Amino acid sequence: MSETNTGAAAQAATEVAAAAGNWRRAGFAGAAIGVVAAGAAAGVAIERLTVGRGMRKKARLALDASGPYGSLRGMPGQAYADDGTELSYEVDEIDKASADSAQAPRRRRLFGRKTPAPVTVVFSHGYCLSQDSWHFQRAALRGVVRSVYWDQRSHGRSGRGAAQLADKSPVSIDQLGRDLKAVIDAAAPEGPLVLVGHSMGGMTTMALADHFPELIRERVVGVALIGTSSGRLGEVNFGLPVAGMNAVRRVLPGVLKALGSQADLVEKGRRATADLFAGIIKRYSFSSKDVDPAISRFAERMIESTPIDVVAEFYPAFAEHDKTEALKYFAELPVLVLAGDKDLVTPSEHSEVIADLLPGAELVLVPDSGHLVMMEHPEVVTDRIADLLARVGAVPAAADARTSSG
Repeated sequence: MSETNTGAAAQAATEVAAAAGNWRRAGFAGAAIGVVAAGAAAGVAIERLTVGRGMRKKARLALDASGPYGSLRGMPGQAYADDGTELSYEVDEIDKASADSAQAPRRRRLFGRKTPAPVTVVFSHGYCLSQDSWHFQRAALRGVVRSVYWDQRSHGRSGRGAAQLADKSPVSIDQLGRDLKAVIDAAAPEGPLVLVGHSMGGMTTMALADHFPELIRERVVGVALIGTSSGRLGEVNFGLPVAGMNAVRRVLPGVLKALGSQADLVEKGRRATADLFAGIIKRYSFSSKDVDPAISRFAERMIESTPIDVVAEFYPAFAEHDKTEALKYFAELPVLVLAGDKDLVTPSEHSEVIADLLPGAELVLVPDSGHLVMMEHPEVVTDRIADLLARVGAVPAAADARTSSG
């Protein structure tokens, strides 16, 4: 190895050690968190042998300035949760030409009577993401089907959880299910529904069914559960050695709570160690070696925008999450269960469990794909969702759902 490369490796190692030291100031648990960072940090150190920090910073700025991802917008609206939290959503309506074509036979049969409300597809995003994580699916379905995209509480454009601001109480998946009901009441108060949820959004969808089974029976005509789990998330090892992960599980809730109480300081630390965390985000978001750098950066921006105290408020909900019983409300519906086969966050085995409990469901495991499967292999996810929509009559079978970056 050249002298230059040796020096770069030494600098990278020093910076990784310094980052670990910063975490250790939050308590002895920093050592356990270091286990999570170790694999990604090694990759970051190797990358630094050939790419300078200044160049990487310029590349990030260029990608942020030119990338079209997350730029699609619809008609904005606000719903209010049962604790007063403001929930932001956007609606993409059907193009008039598409609507006229789809509704013409139905109108002839009704002899002038009021046309039934169209199917509305409601998209629920995952932890530390936003409605923009559906960019590719939104670009493809835009104008073809009525769609609602919303930001979960404390994410994206939605307000901070009122209960969390009041007393720092953690968020529950049950609360998220009630939030989704509030969004549906405001954005799609009538007509059939298709529910699409990724990761935490899938859990939110299950919680909705658990609390409002009559809504599922009366209005829901299809469900897509993407990269999600019905329970037992406390057993996931995130691709780490079991002993290391057990240590992380014991201390991480307390560490996150401590870090959340020092949010300003932690956010400065996150900015200072941006490269390290970019490596961690990439490892746990994607599996493919050739992911477009602009897409990878897009994912980083969404995750980076989630404040550490929000991360802390939501984390305990996943260990407690168990909505296995709620799946029975989907048993008579067309259901798509899809996951990346190399997902380290909600492993594909969890999707297989859901599919086993819903024998009529379509199970799709996408090869060489990680947790953000709808961004990593958007054409596969979009095609499967379009197939589901065609099966339930939400779009004509020949509808052109174009995979596009917008």
